[in-house]
Order: sequence, then C-alpha cells, then structure tokens
Amino acid sequence: MKENFIKRWLPDSLKSGIQFAIKFTIAGLVFLWLVFWYISGSPAGAIKFFFTYFVASHFYMDPVAKNTLFEGSLAGMIDSLGEPHSQFLNEKAFNDIYMQTSGSYSGVGIVLGQDKEGLMKVATAIEGQPAATAGIKSGDIIVAIDGIKTSTLAMEDASKMIRGEEGTQVTLSVMRDNEIKEYIITRQQITLPTVKGRMLDDHIGYIRISQFAEPTGPDFAKIYKELKEKGMTKLVLDLRDNPGGLLTTAQEVSDYILPAGPIVTIQDRSGRVESYDSKGLEATIPLVVLINQGSASASEIIAGAVQDEKVGTIVGTNSYGKGTVQTVLSVLGDEGIKITIAKYHTPNDRVIDGTGIKPDVEVALPEEISSEADDTQLQKAIEILMTK
Repeated sequence: MKENFIKRWLPDSLKSGIQFAIKFTIAGLVFLWLVFWYISGSPAGAIKFFFTYFVASHFYMDPVAKNTLFEGSLAGMIDSLGEPHSQFLNEKAFNDIYMQTSGSYSGVGIVLGQDKEGLMKVATAIEGQPAATAGIKSGDIIVAIDGIKTSTLAMEDASKMIRGEEGTQVTLSVMRDNEIKEYIITRQQITLPTVKGRMLDDHIGYIRISQFAEPTGPDFAKIYKELKEKGMTKLVLDLRDNPGGLLTTAQEVSDYILPAGPIVTIQDRSGRVESYDSKGLEATIPLVVLINQGSASASEIIAGAVQDEKVGTIVGTNSYGKGTVQTVLSVLGDEGIKITIAKYHTPNDRVIDGTGIKPDVEVALPEEISSEADDTQLQKAIEILMTK
C-alpha cells in the first residue's frame, strides 16, 4: 500500500514542485529585469549592472569588499545628480551631520589640530568642558590616546577614539614644555558654543555666530538680551566663515534683528512655495553684518534679508553662494542621503545660488591679523555704526 502511494503521488508532486520552482524563478528574473529597466531607463540595465559588479569584484587587482562596491553604487547614484551638496552618507558622514546640526556630542571638549611639524595638538580646549577642567590647554601636544601613539593615527581616527559613550573614560598622554603627563578624562555630553558676544565702544554690541545649529537660536536670544541690558543700541553681527546650518535656526535669529515678515522663501520642483518669516520680536537697531567667502547658506539668508529689507549694512567680501535647501533622509541603520530639494529666494525674490551676496561695502582683510585693530572689516563696521 505504501509503495503504491509513493509510485502514484511522489512523481506528480515532484514534477509539480519543479514546475512551480521554474515558474517562480522565471517570474523573479522578469521582475528583476523590469525593475532595472525602470530605474536605468534601458532594457539592458540589469546586464550592465551585474556585469559591472562582476568585473569590479573579480578583475580589479586587489580584492574589494562587497559592501564597499554596494555603497559605491549608491554614492555614485547621488553623485550622478551633479549637484555638490547632495550625497550618500555612510555611517561616519551621517553621524557627522547629526553632530554638526545638533551642536553636541559625547567627548571631552577639545578640537584637534596639527603643529608645524605635523604633530597632533589641542587646537582648542573648550572652556568649562572635561579636558579643560582636567588641566589640558590649547597648544598641548597629544602623544598618545589610551596608550596608542598618535603618530600612527589619522586625525579622523584620533577624533573617533577620543569621542565615546558618555560616562566612559579616555586617557590622553600630553606633552607640554617637553614634559609628558597623562590625563584620565571622563567623557560628557559636549555642547559646542556657536554664539559669542561682547560690548564694543559707543554702545555697539558684537555677536559672532560660527554656525546655525540647534542651540544657536536660544543662545543668540540670551546674548542679545544681555547686551541690550548692558546698553547696546547698535550691533555688529559677524557671520564670516559661517557655513550655515539649520534654516529654522536662521529664522529664530532673524526674530531679533529683522522686522516681522518673510526672510526667505523656498520653491520645490512642483512649484510649491514655502515662506519662513521673522516674528519681529525686537525693534530693529542700527546693524552691520560681516560676511566673506566662507559665509554660506543660512548666513546668506540672514545677510540677504537684511540687505533686501534695508535694515542694515553688509560689509566684507562676496559670500559663497549656496542658495539651496537640503534635507537628510535616514536609510536603514546609521546611513542616510542628503539631497537638495529646493532653492532659496530672498525677500526681493533674488536667487543667490552660485552668485552669493555682494556686500554694500566691500572690504578685504589683510593676510595677517595680529590684533582686533588689524581686522579691517570689523573696523569698517564700527566706523559705519558710529555715524548712526
């Protein structure tokens, strides 16, 4: 009975299984072919992709990791847009973007640099942060990190070793005056200062914004109010070498220096227009904005709005000319895509992408500045405000 069952049913079942497997495989191949046809615009898209992958993985002189080739294909897709501000973000780049916009990270509060001999040094020990509190000073040479000599490390790798989970420790071997000392430092959440301010002469306040990160808006409001309490009736806003940042943060800053109304509009590919407005929280005061070639994006939004609304004077040199809006989309894991989605328009509908903001008063800086008196742009700003 059992043998008859096998003879009767097994061959037909096996035959049906094989037929199903063949149909499923063909359907899968057709679907894959159609997908590659759609995304490549060519019926030979799948053949081109897999042939290229095969050549790169089997013919290149050195073995290449599969994930390297795959990430390269993703990066190449975004690079093919030919737009410099759009890019595929690997884990490191994605984390760097987050750190820049959040204005915070977990570490010890130092900025790394190199001396003339190429030795790794502390370019800045941020005041009040763990490294400075432990006794590390700007200019100290970092000899080793957790016992690993920095002469064997790239700057990027050294930075990654110094950063880490909050509450953990890192040991820095530091040389100062030809003497080496070890510092065991506990990592903390570091908030990078992006706004600094002080009073100058003749009731002139000075505020420097290094970038437009998440904490910048509240920090600017705090310093602005403090300077007003000290008698500020005029303001120098220094946006030189400020690469930009968050559009919403620029809007928060504009609330204090611009009248109520649009500071910038953005228009996407569908033609939809979105306006970002100043709330006009403070009455406008005589204002000079300093810009240079390093002033970009959100810095140019502020400078362009000040110029269009005629509430201040722009001093310095022509800005960078980054008049586009980017958004960051997260991919699975710690990767993402930064993609340009629109262009900025100033209140007077100027598009500054590629051209930048031309100052009302052009002033170049000398090659070397040893004191504030040598800062010709700042001195011109003070000169203008003293006549207001």
